[in-house]
Amino acid sequence: MIAIPTAIPDLLIIEPKVFGDDRGFFFESFNRRRFAELSGRDVDFVQDNHSRSVKNVLRGLHYQIQHPQGKLVRAVQGAVLDIAVDIRKSSPSFGQHVAVELSAQNRRMLWIPEGFAHGFVVLSETAEFLYKTTDYWFPEHERSIRWDDPALAIDWKLQVAPAISGKDAQGKVLAEAELFD
Repeated sequence: MIAIPTAIPDLLIIEPKVFGDDRGFFFESFNRRRFAELSGRDVDFVQDNHSRSVKNVLRGLHYQIQHPQGKLVRAVQGAVLDIAVDIRKSSPSFGQHVAVELSAQNRRMLWIPEGFAHGFVVLSETAEFLYKTTDYWFPEHERSIRWDDPALAIDWKLQVAPAISGKDAQGKVLAEAELFD
């Protein structure tokens, strides 16, 4: 497993070492000791989530204002464009984002620590998305920032309008959102 730095130092692309032959492949998708070496953090993942979505479904940008969650995310079927936005007001990269294509083919993962809003859009016909979280889901603390906030200027690589949830349609722009210090 290796870590690939991104434009925002706290966000890491994690790439597993894949062992493959004509029978298929094997790789270690998570190793707590190695993850701590790569990220500099010994995290305790408490919840795994799995979603399936069709092409052009956009989920996000989500975060929890209390009980913030670090997330280790990956696509196990299909492909997504994954987005993490720094919403820590004291951060030098506040308001900036990183976009990474995650797919079953490239087997990459993205480590998103607490203090970031997260979302993804499905690029393939369908995608199954897995993520580990460092805290439990608390719906009363969940918040959403609008995916199309002009201040964020995120290029979602969309050819058509995305399919979003009613909750995400009610998201706030960054300037009006509850943020981390």
